[in-house]
Amino acid sequence: MSELNRRELLIALNAAPEISRAAVYRLAQELERWAHGEGPSERLAAEAGVPKSQMRKALAILGGGAETAAREAAEAERLGGRIVTLDDPGYPAGLRQLSPPPPVLCIRGEIPVGPAVAVVGSRRADAYGREAAKLFAGTLAAEGVAVVSGFARGIDATAHRSALAAGGKTVAVLGCGLGVDYPRGHGPLGDEIAAQGALVTEFPCSSLPRTWHFPLRNRSLAALAAGTLVVQAALRSGSLITAHHALDLGREVWAVPGRIFDEGSLGTNALIREGAHLAQHPADLLDTLLPRSAPQLALPLAQMPAASQELPEGFNGQVLAAIPQGSPRLAEEIAVRLDAPVDKVLGALLELELEGWVKRLPGSAYGR
Repeated sequence: MSELNRRELLIALNAAPEISRAAVYRLAQELERWAHGEGPSERLAAEAGVPKSQMRKALAILGGGAETAAREAAEAERLGGRIVTLDDPGYPAGLRQLSPPPPVLCIRGEIPVGPAVAVVGSRRADAYGREAAKLFAGTLAAEGVAVVSGFARGIDATAHRSALAAGGKTVAVLGCGLGVDYPRGHGPLGDEIAAQGALVTEFPCSSLPRTWHFPLRNRSLAALAAGTLVVQAALRSGSLITAHHALDLGREVWAVPGRIFDEGSLGTNALIREGAHLAQHPADLLDTLLPRSAPQLALPLAQMPAASQELPEGFNGQVLAAIPQGSPRLAEEIAVRLDAPVDKVLGALLELELEGWVKRLPGSAYGR
C-alpha cells in the first residue's frame, strides 16, 4: 500500500458514518492487516479485533476510498482547514500519547508550539466562575502559555476570549465537524481562534455534535496540554472527564475552589480533596509551567490605578479599605471585619486584583 493510498484509506475510514468510533480507532491501528488481507471478512474481523459487521462495512469503503478522501479534503480546504493523519509529521505529539490516538484530524489554523494548559468548566458558569476563568486564561496567555478549551458556552468561551484579549494563543477542540455551527453563533469566535491559534476536531467536516462525541473531545483536549485547570464543575461533568484523562496521561491537574453550597463547585472541590492542586492564582500554574519565569503577581506599574483615581464604590471599596497600606490581610480576616461571606469577599478581591488595586501575596494574603 502506497503512502498516498494509506492516507486516503485513513481519511475514508474516519469519514464513514456507519462505522463506530471504536472500530475506526481499531481498524486504523490494523490498517495493513485487513486492507490487504485475504480471506473471509469473519477471519479479518477476528484478526483486526472488531465485530464482523464492522469489518464488512470497512471492506465496503475500499472501492470508493479515494473519492471519499478527496471530497473530505476538499471540504476541509473550503472551510479554511486541512486534514492531518497519524502518518503526517504535522500530527500533534501530545495526541500520539493517547491509546488509541485519533487517526485523522481536521485543523484550521496552527497549533501553538510551547507550553499549554487546558482551561475547562461549566457551561452554566456564574459570575465567580467567569471571573476566575478570565483571570487565569488571560494571565496564562499573556505569559506565553497557550490556552486549550472545548469551545462550549460558559467557562470554555470565557477562556478562549480572555486568551485572545491578552494577545495570546488559544486552541479549541470541537465535538463536531469543522463545517457545523455549534454552539450556534460561535462562528465569529472560531474565526478569531483560528487567527491566533487553531480549531481542532477528529470528526468529519459535516459531522453533527452527538452526546458521545464530547468524551472523545475531552481526552484530546487533555492530551494537547501540559495540564488541566478545572474552574467550575458539578460532580458529574465533562470537565471532570478531562481532568481524569489528564491524570491518566501523567499531566498536572489544578482546580479552583468554590463555595461548598454551590453545585457548580462540588466537582472542583472534590478534585482538590482527591489530590488535585489548589489553584488560587495563575502563579500557582506558572510556577510549574514556567519555573524560570518568576512571574510577577502584581499588575505592571503602567496598569496600576493612578493615585488620583477615585476609590472603588460599594462593597469593593469596603474591602479595599479593610486592607491598610503595607499590611496584607487574609480574605477570612476581611470577611470577619466586614461581617460578610468569604466567597463575596473573594469575588471582590478578584475584581480588585484585575483592576490593579490589590495583589495576591504568598500565603493567600492580599496587599496594596
